[in-house]
Amino acid sequence: MSDRLPPLLEAVLCVGTDLELRATLQHIVDSAAELTGARYAALGTGNPGRDGLTQIRTAPPAPGTAVVLSVPIRVREEEFGDLYLAGRQDGTPFTAEDERLLRVLAVQAGIAIGNARLYEAARQRERWIEGAAAVTTALLSGGRAADALTTVAERARVLADAGAGVVLQPTAEGGMEIVTASTYDDPGDIVGATIRPGSPVLVQLLGGEPVFIDDSATDPRMTTHVRHRFGPSMMLPLRAEGRLIGTLALPRRRGERPYTDTERLLATQFASQAALALVLADARRRRERLAVFEDRDRIARDLHDLVVQRLFATGMMLESTQRRGPEPDVDATLSEAVDELRSTVQEVRTTIFALQQPPADAPATFRGRVLRETAGAAALLGFAPSTRFSGAVESRITDPAAGQLLTALRRALAAASRRPGVSRIEVAVDVTAALPDGRDAVRLTVRDDATADGDTGAGTGTTVTWQAPL
Repeated sequence: MSDRLPPLLEAVLCVGTDLELRATLQHIVDSAAELTGARYAALGTGNPGRDGLTQIRTAPPAPGTAVVLSVPIRVREEEFGDLYLAGRQDGTPFTAEDERLLRVLAVQAGIAIGNARLYEAARQRERWIEGAAAVTTALLSGGRAADALTTVAERARVLADAGAGVVLQPTAEGGMEIVTASTYDDPGDIVGATIRPGSPVLVQLLGGEPVFIDDSATDPRMTTHVRHRFGPSMMLPLRAEGRLIGTLALPRRRGERPYTDTERLLATQFASQAALALVLADARRRRERLAVFEDRDRIARDLHDLVVQRLFATGMMLESTQRRGPEPDVDATLSEAVDELRSTVQEVRTTIFALQQPPADAPATFRGRVLRETAGAAALLGFAPSTRFSGAVESRITDPAAGQLLTALRRALAAASRRPGVSRIEVAVDVTAALPDGRDAVRLTVRDDATADGDTGAGTGTTVTWQAPL
């Protein structure tokens, strides 16, 4: 024993030099093999989910090699695993002295593993806390809601060392749908994948409970068509102030190690922090949007109450002067001035309508853009124009034609707003129309019930038509 004491002390010192858990375990295994002259040494953990480890070993054993010596390793009061040896280099059996050396090494290994665990837990907590702080800062700095969800998914994927980070949100049908995904490579068809209503896992997810899955590909609770790509997974509620925003899922690739208890706890806390940040960011965006709306409304009212009325009054004065003026040159000049004033009033009214439009998160669809224009006009008209669509407007109308139609719609609404007695406006968009030469076309019709100048009876109305080829 005395001859082997220096190597034992050296091995003990070596075991305690590294704070990284896997490296510490590898030192233990290598030291055990070197001290006893074993051809094969391994350390098996009793609870792989505790540290994310299964087995640490030296070179793979020869076929048929049996374990002939093993000792337990305890970390405080916990049974961590077993250190076992097989096949000495010189072919002789292991001795009682070998077992004593191995037990001394096992005691020191338990201390080193405990320290490595504490260090690893502290380091993990630091990473997740920094990650949560970075997400909160990013979300509160502004941006769209969709970008905020992507930020959460991306940061969580990196922190969890997951194969993907995805966010699911409830659907109108009662299921859940992946609305954003972050992966190492192309997410492919991950976005849009759904968990159908009736799936067993939905009860927990919609109830705001975390779900931990050992193998996504084989777990019967998983029903998405992309489940076969993934193995261990965490599905964590994004819930804050009693509101379920969605679910953060962090699946690892098939065959990768399971999540540890510490990782599950830290990821759950991260999801709670991220959900709160999402709620705060949404509230901030709403406040900023409201402030912009209020400012735009004020500007629009000022333009309407001051500028338009003064221009209109000036135009009336010029028209009155024109009727009294006998000189042809003066009459031509007055006519030109009146036309200019009318044009200016129309442009100002168009600007007023534009100020009523949302400054951000504008509708991406053509139908939504048309409805946004009519909703903006309602702020000045005092009533909402009725809108009707005919045909597959989203798939048939081209971007150039859509832009021209929206411009024509703004002008038509601005013109209708200054006609006397307007109480109803009908807007129709028809993509089944045809030009005189037979080409497919989109037709815009804006019809109002304005009264004629001086008419005290029912409104004769005005109809404006615009069309363009598709």
